[in-house]
Amino acid sequence: MSLLSLIAVFLIEQLQPLDYRRIVAEPLGAWADFVESQFNAGAYRHGVLAWCLAVLLPVGVVGGIYVALYALNPIFALLLNVGVLYLTMGFRQFSHHYTEIQLALREEDLSRARQLLETWQGRSAYNLGSSDIARLSIEGALAASHRHVFAVLLWFVLLPGPCGALLYRLAMIVRERWATKGGESGKDFATFSAQSFSIIDWLPVRVTAAAFAIVGDFEDAAYCWRTQAGAWPDRDLGIVLAAGAGALGVQLGQPVVDGVELADRAELGLGEPADVDFMQSAVGLVWRATVLWMLLLFLLGLASLVG
Repeated sequence: MSLLSLIAVFLIEQLQPLDYRRIVAEPLGAWADFVESQFNAGAYRHGVLAWCLAVLLPVGVVGGIYVALYALNPIFALLLNVGVLYLTMGFRQFSHHYTEIQLALREEDLSRARQLLETWQGRSAYNLGSSDIARLSIEGALAASHRHVFAVLLWFVLLPGPCGALLYRLAMIVRERWATKGGESGKDFATFSAQSFSIIDWLPVRVTAAAFAIVGDFEDAAYCWRTQAGAWPDRDLGIVLAAGAGALGVQLGQPVVDGVELADRAELGLGEPADVDFMQSAVGLVWRATVLWMLLLFLLGLASLVG
C-alpha cells in the first residue's frame, strides 16, 4: 500500500501541482500560532504540553481515522494515505523555482535569476553572480528534497498509515513558527519543539545523505559528510548538504554576499565551483535517490508478500 500511495502522489503532483504555501504551510502555521498563543507562558513545561497538543493530537486523530477506514475497506485507507501524502510531500514545492532559476541562468538573465532566488528563499540576492546563484539554488534544492520528499517518505514508511508523514510536517512547521517568536520569554517555550524535531529528523537526515552517497560519488560524499558537516550552523542539514556536494563533486557553502554584507559560511563539497550544469546534475542526483527509495520499497513489499 505504501508504494501504491507514493506512485499515486507523484502522478497527481505532476498533473495538479499543490500550492503548498497557501494550502498547507499557512493553515498549519496558523494552527501552531493558535496553540502557542494559548499556552505560551514562557516555561519549558508549557512548550512540552503545547507541542503534544499541536503535533501529537492531530497525528493521533488521523491515525484513528486511518484505522477506522482500513477496517471498513482498505481502499478508503489508501485514499487517505494518498491525500495526506499529497499535502505533506512532493517535488513541486520547490522544483518550479529551481527550474526557472536554471532557465534564467541558461539565458544569462542574471537580474531575473536574482529575483527568482529572492522569491524562493526569501533572502537578498543583490549583486550575486551566476556561480553564487547556482550554489545557493543547489543548496536549497538538496535541503528541500530532504524536507519535502525523503524525510516525509521515511516517516511514512516507519509509522502506520499517514501518521509519519503528518508527524514530520507538523513537527517541522511548529519548530519553525515557534522559533520565530524570539525574546527570552519565548525561548524556553520553543526549546522542546526544537529538540523534538532534531530527534525526529535524526534518522531521515542520515538516510538522505546515505542515499545521495550511494547514487553519486560515494567516497567523496562520505569524506565530506565526515569532515565538513559539523562546520555548518545547522549540523543536521549540514550532513545532507555536505553529502550531496560530495556526491556531485561540486563546491557549495563558502562566503556569499547577503544583501550588502559578506556572509561567512563553511565550505562544503569538493571539486569545481557551482554553475548551471551542476544544477542539472543535482536534479539527476535527487531523481536517482528517489528511484533508489522506490526500488527499496518495492523489494520490501515483495518480501512481505513472499513472507
